[in-house]
Amino acid sequence: MKGLLVFLSIYLTATGIVAQKLVPQKPRILISTDIGGTDPDDNQSMAHLLMYADRFQLEGLISSPSYGKGSIAEILRMIDLYEKDLPKLKKHTKGYPSPEFLRSITKQGRHGSAPYKGYLSPTEGSNWIIKSAKKKSAQPVWVLVWGGLDDVAQALHDAPEIQSKLRVYWIGGPNKKWGANSYSYIASNFPKLHLIEVNSSYYGFFSKSDLLDEINPSNYYEKHIRGAGELGKDFKNYYQGEIKMGDTPSLLYMMDGNPENPTKASWGGQFTTISQSPRVIFDRSTTLKDTVAFCTLVEFHFKGPEISISKDSACFWMETSYKDHVQKWPGYYLGQGNYGLKYVPKQAETISYRFSSMIVGIALSPGQLVVTNTWPGKKNPMDFRLGDYWYTDKPELNLYEGKIQGGKTVHRWRDDVLNDWAKRWEWLK
Repeated sequence: MKGLLVFLSIYLTATGIVAQKLVPQKPRILISTDIGGTDPDDNQSMAHLLMYADRFQLEGLISSPSYGKGSIAEILRMIDLYEKDLPKLKKHTKGYPSPEFLRSITKQGRHGSAPYKGYLSPTEGSNWIIKSAKKKSAQPVWVLVWGGLDDVAQALHDAPEIQSKLRVYWIGGPNKKWGANSYSYIASNFPKLHLIEVNSSYYGFFSKSDLLDEINPSNYYEKHIRGAGELGKDFKNYYQGEIKMGDTPSLLYMMDGNPENPTKASWGGQFTTISQSPRVIFDRSTTLKDTVAFCTLVEFHFKGPEISISKDSACFWMETSYKDHVQKWPGYYLGQGNYGLKYVPKQAETISYRFSSMIVGIALSPGQLVVTNTWPGKKNPMDFRLGDYWYTDKPELNLYEGKIQGGKTVHRWRDDVLNDWAKRWEWLK
């Protein structure tokens, strides 16, 4: 085994995928999170952020729950835990922000996803993004998005001049599924935004497919976290302490290498530019003959009766089955008898769906759609045309982690990341 590890070390160095040096200057970062919603991995990532808060210039902590019941209260609760552990952390390194400062930059963003047009009205969170972007600084502000893009879209709508001041690392995938409208707005109107769209690579952080891994996410809590302060005690509440932390690659990206160059290897992944983001439009229900790549923006456009409701009002729904429950996606009235719905499939599968509405005169047939496992797939004329600074998961087959596109660009550093974090958990014991 020792010889194999030496060989792997030489191989990784020879192929140029060794992680780079630490980021030399503290980056300005702002977190947009749906913490407290349906997926508790945001709490795990927030614990990681707070324990490494000495490494960043924190600009804001925004609650942006496009789906679920997340709120600012959950961020504040995590800061309370951090406050209790802070004396121990400060014994080992300088630069930790005060709990009072963290509370002062914690803001409430949009509750629920944006309507069809992709934005609605300013929020405390979207206004804070604008304020941060307009600060005089030689550095851009990095917005690390752990949920939907709704507050980012609102900020860009209200202050389009901030586009050049922003850098966005977005954990897409299921967040894109729930935030199709805000994504569509940004891709249509701000294609020159510097955005890293991570639809799959981040899954590599909690993959269990590599038998050579030194660290097992399932027993990491027992080995390194149990008995480690208030944050450690709280960590057990999420997945029984098993490591998921699907949003953490965004933080890792800001800790390792040169964030301005996403094409280079780093703890947070390695990415490639794309000139087009897949988008297809159907004026009918689809069949098994219709195929799209995962994370494609699928739009349904229908004609129906002219009705006296406001444009951009939800008035019909697309229903799909997921595990043991039904998920519903709103469709909107666009005026003059036009109706539209945007949907994003998050993974390779065959989807069956049906539509429902209380509006007389809309008769929409159920349908099916085949989703493939390669993003962004084939180009078509309806795609969003993007600028030079839109990046996404690398498509090379040798970088798949099992079925996860680009997964190895994150997974290969997990042992390094978790070993480094284990040292900080020791500080809290």
